[in-house]
Amino acid sequence: MQVDLFDFVLPADRIALRPAVPRDAARLLVLDGAVTRDRHVGDLPAQLRAGDMLVFNDTRVIPAQLEGRRGDARIGATLHLRVGPRAWRAFVRNARRVRDGDAIDFGAGVSAIAGDRGEDGSLLLTFTGTEPVELLLERAGRMPLPPYIAGRRPADARDAEDYQTMFAREEGAVAAPTAALHFTPALMAALDAAAIGHATLTLHVGAGTFLPMKVDDTADHRMHAEWGRLDEATVARLNAVRAAGGRLIAVGTTSLRLIESATDASGTIHPFEGETAIFITPGYRFRGIDGLLTNFHLPRSTLFMLVSALMGLDRMKAAYAHAIEHGYRFYSYGDASLLLPGTPATAR
Repeated sequence: MQVDLFDFVLPADRIALRPAVPRDAARLLVLDGAVTRDRHVGDLPAQLRAGDMLVFNDTRVIPAQLEGRRGDARIGATLHLRVGPRAWRAFVRNARRVRDGDAIDFGAGVSAIAGDRGEDGSLLLTFTGTEPVELLLERAGRMPLPPYIAGRRPADARDAEDYQTMFAREEGAVAAPTAALHFTPALMAALDAAAIGHATLTLHVGAGTFLPMKVDDTADHRMHAEWGRLDEATVARLNAVRAAGGRLIAVGTTSLRLIESATDASGTIHPFEGETAIFITPGYRFRGIDGLLTNFHLPRSTLFMLVSALMGLDRMKAAYAHAIEHGYRFYSYGDASLLLPGTPATAR
C-alpha cells in the first residue's frame, strides 16, 4: 500500500507535552463497532465486559539518551537494542564523525567504543569498564523522550516519573509503552471490581518506533526488531479468557504486536521469547487480540497503519478527524482511544 494513504494533518497544538493529572483523567475516544463515544480513561470499566482481560507491557524505560564527545566532535546516542552484556546498538547523531574503534566519552566516567554500522543506520556501542551498564546509564543517561516532545522542551525531573507506567518492572525499553501511562491504582481497583482481569508481558520498546518511514510503499519497509517474552503461565491465562468467551484487550501496540507474534493460525497463543519484527498493515487477520487501547499516533507511521488494520483506514481517518476537531491531545503524553472491532453497537 502507498504510505501517503496514511497521511493526515495534525495541528502542532494538539501534541501533548505533559500527561493528564491524574493520569486516568485523560480523554478516551471509544470506537465500539460502528459507534463513536467520547469518554475519559476513568470510564474504562463501563466500556468493557466482565470476563474481559487487559494485557499490559511491564517493560521499564532506561535512561537511554547519551551526550558525549569523540575528540572535538559532539556526539549524541540513543540506545536502541541490547545485543550483549555491555553492547548496544544505538542511533547516533553526528555519526559521520565516528569511525570503527573510536572511543566516545559520555562524561561521568562513562565511555564506549564504536563498532560496525547496521543496515538500519545504527552503530554498535560497547561500554568500557566492568560496572554494569545499568549503573553507567543512571549516571550519564537521560530519559529518552520522543523527538516530537524533546524538540519542544528538554527532559526534566518530572519525566523520570511521568514516562514510566505503574507496571514498569523489566528494565530494557528506550521508549515507554505509552497506552499504559493512563492507568492508576484507583482505576485498576475499579476494573477488578467490574470483573475485568489483567495480565502482563514484556516487550522492550526500541528507538526504532520513532523512525519515520523512508519508503513510498509499505511492502518496501523493513520493521525494526524488538525483544519480548510471554511466559507459559500468562499464556494459559490468556487462552482461558478467550475459551470462556472473554476478550483480550491489548494495552498498547507493543502488547498487541507480541501477542500476535505468539499466536498461531487457529488463534491459540503460545509462549514466546525472542525478537519480533511483525509489521501489521490493512489486510492483516488478527488472531490473538480482540481489541486495543492505544494513544493517537503519528501520520504515515507504522502504528497508524496498525490501528487502520484493526478498524479500517476510513474509520480511523474519520476518528482522528473527530479527535482533532474535539481537542483530543496526541502522542505519548496525550489521550487514548479504545478500539473494539466488531463489537455490538450498544450505548453505555
